[in-house]
Amino acid sequence: MKKIEAIIKPFKLDEVCEALNEAGVSGLTITEVKGFGRQKGHTELYRGAEYVVDFLPKIKIEIVVPEALVDGVIDTIVNVARTGKIGDGKIFVTSIEQVVRIRTGEIGEAAI
Repeated sequence: MKKIEAIIKPFKLDEVCEALNEAGVSGLTITEVKGFGRQKGHTELYRGAEYVVDFLPKIKIEIVVPEALVDGVIDTIVNVARTGKIGDGKIFVTSIEQVVRIRTGEIGEAAI
């Protein structure tokens, strides 16, 4: 099993979730996060004063899937979330050793 963490632009969330559902993803977790990469934030003007916004709003999607689905899920996220502009995000894939469904006690892929 693998955990896929994707950091995307907030306005792409609905479109990405719909595409993941169609790709066979049965569950995911969404978190509102802030951060920056190469874009390093931006400058805004508020009441005549200029200030730097260091951390930009992003959405973090976490999905645990069987290894067979990993490439398809990554392709789906990349194709739907890409705008071609800086700040589109990143995808991280890590191994998951164990999953347990608390309600039933199911273990492994059955718990996903």
